[in-house]
Amino acid sequence: MTYRILTVCTGNICRSPMAEYVLRAALEDAGLGDRAEVSSVGTTGWEEGNPIDPRAGALLARHGIASADHRARRMEARELRAAHLVLTLDHDHVDPVRRMLGPEQAARTQRMVRDFAPGPVEDTGIRDPWYGDEDDFETVWTQLDEAVDGIVTHVREALAAQSGADSAEQSR
Repeated sequence: MTYRILTVCTGNICRSPMAEYVLRAALEDAGLGDRAEVSSVGTTGWEEGNPIDPRAGALLARHGIASADHRARRMEARELRAAHLVLTLDHDHVDPVRRMLGPEQAARTQRMVRDFAPGPVEDTGIRDPWYGDEDDFETVWTQLDEAVDGIVTHVREALAAQSGADSAEQSR
């Protein structure tokens, strides 16, 4: 089984691609890169086809993560439904995702990125850095970094549970 993660923000040029590339690197480092795939989309088509915001790309590059191949995409129902985990970056992304997924699947698969922080956070939203400066992008990095270990653990546990279910099915 390939565990599919989809990160979602507004335009898919700042937060969700940052989350995509950070998670991809973390899953690779955790030895799960061959069993999990991460992609990102926006709730709108405003930036469709555009590369990652240069400030986001530069920040990722400073951390050794290449993102030059990114092109913004708008979310589609088929891709959302195929994801095992849909990670929304801010509160205004939740309703568009829920409408497209339907309430039952959204309840199973949709979470906020910061839901995976090691402890309770005052606000689970990650604000759009596009309107700000490099400090705002650093804040996004810090918030993502805080949640990454929890997401990796979640993926590892989901894959283990699936492996256990597959083994039980094969022994029948």
